[in-house]
Amino acid sequence: MLWQRNFRLLWIGETVNQTGNAMALIGVPLLAVLFLRATPLEVGALAACAYLPWLVIGLPAGAWVDRLEPRRVMVCCDIISAILYGSIPAAYAMNKLTIGQLLVVQLLAGVSSVFFMTAYQVNLPSLVKPEDLVEGNAKIQASYSAASMSGRGLSGIVTQVVGATASTLFNAISFIVSALCLLGIRAPQPETTKPRQAANLRQDIVRGIELVFRDPYLRPMAIFGGLANLALDANAAIVLVFLVRTVGLSPGIVGVLMAIPGISGLLSATIARRIVVRFGNARSLLLAALGGTPFALLIPLTQAGPGVLFYVAGVFMTVMGVTTCTIIMATFCQTYCPRHMIGRATATMRFITMGTSPIGALAGGLLGTWLGLRDALWAALAFLTLSGTVLLTSALTSSRDLPDTISAA
Repeated sequence: MLWQRNFRLLWIGETVNQTGNAMALIGVPLLAVLFLRATPLEVGALAACAYLPWLVIGLPAGAWVDRLEPRRVMVCCDIISAILYGSIPAAYAMNKLTIGQLLVVQLLAGVSSVFFMTAYQVNLPSLVKPEDLVEGNAKIQASYSAASMSGRGLSGIVTQVVGATASTLFNAISFIVSALCLLGIRAPQPETTKPRQAANLRQDIVRGIELVFRDPYLRPMAIFGGLANLALDANAAIVLVFLVRTVGLSPGIVGVLMAIPGISGLLSATIARRIVVRFGNARSLLLAALGGTPFALLIPLTQAGPGVLFYVAGVFMTVMGVTTCTIIMATFCQTYCPRHMIGRATATMRFITMGTSPIGALAGGLLGTWLGLRDALWAALAFLTLSGTVLLTSALTSSRDLPDTISAA
């Protein structure tokens, strides 16, 4: 598909955008620690600001995107993010940089990310044929995994070489590159919902919520995503401390282990289409959810020495399953939902799946305090293993493939 000019530009733009976001997740807190001597609470607040917009504006963002031209929304988001991150080295040069500014930058950049990711879901179906959506989403998911893996490492390298403030300027440039790629796309904009067709924004949001929660396919997918993210973020909150303090691994080995999710995500994105063709998207979803997540129970078995392989196998297979589920569910939402409702459906589902992340992180910390790190991992990852059972509905288990459209269902 990369030979298709419009998709190639979208893919490059989305990849660069996600690399910039990944760099910011590390670069901005690192800047706060190195130059502003931020407290742990302030560093935690910086991280929270990046995800808080999903809870605050996730639902209305879908309704707004459905009313606007999605590609223009994405370009505007890139430009806003470039200005925000470019303001950091400018303020530092004038000796005006504060924690307050960094918090505002993270929060507003998080808002831009919400709109960008929602608009991308709306825009992709207009650039590729329906039969190519699985491959398109797989490539986007592969680039997301690669960006997440490389962006965070790149932020550290750039900070080491040119300094933390200069690294944020590099980050700002990445968003400009993304905007230029999107401006080069030559394709009709997807159908939008005109304001006169919807009485008000609140009704649009309600329609999106009703579409997801009344549908026998979208509802269990959204619930599964929320439960899985709850468990995964509980794991993420304590697994690093577990590897260092309980298992006794060196920071270098832990750094290598942290790259495994990105590698697994790349591989699963590469083979996702083959799995769907071989088994059908309904059966592939169940296979990935119910067959991949139980491997997470290997992670609490991790020990120093050869016992590290438990962690490697557990993370690798779990991420493969979760990534495959993500690709299938994103593709299904894009083809199944009416074109003018994709933004609202996507925003509603992401509100559920992303909204559980801070709850999961808090739960992981509390469980680690009450039960100990290893037992807390057992609890969180057992919950992850059970999360896939919500997909065992008659609608999802009764056929090989999911319906192409709501009317077909």
